[in-house]
Amino acid sequence: MTDDVVRSPSGVLVPASVDPFHRGLHHVAPSGLVGDTAQTSGMRRREAISGATVGARHLWMGQTHVPGATSSGNHHHGDSETAIYVVSGTPRFVFLDVEGDEPVERVVQTAPGDYVFVPPWVPHREENPDPEVEAVVVIARTTQEAVVVNLDGLDWSEVRIPG
Repeated sequence: MTDDVVRSPSGVLVPASVDPFHRGLHHVAPSGLVGDTAQTSGMRRREAISGATVGARHLWMGQTHVPGATSSGNHHHGDSETAIYVVSGTPRFVFLDVEGDEPVERVVQTAPGDYVFVPPWVPHREENPDPEVEAVVVIARTTQEAVVVNLDGLDWSEVRIPG
């Protein structure tokens, strides 16, 4: 091994660079989801995996709930890549396609079992057109905590990329 090792209390040799908290798995039951995370109007985010909840260093994971016949506010997630898995409902994800001659609002229609990838900085919103069924999605992000920047519109005029 190139890493220094230490003996754990149980006698197992482990890398010295791995603190005791990060030597085991962490379970978060549905009752352990936390609502005290970054929010956007029209939706409710519930945090499961983060730096605050389990000591994650490069990952945030949770759920988003959008009531029937509701749209979220426009927002982006900074430099975080976001992966979305649709659990229930038929949410739509709306963004402004700026690659053509004119910007065009695009809609990604989804159903349970679908996945969506949202690149860093892309302004978007979630819509739930179904008046009867709450849309629920599971979200994973490449940042330790939820990054949410709420915006007035979908255009890129409010997006500030550092550097």
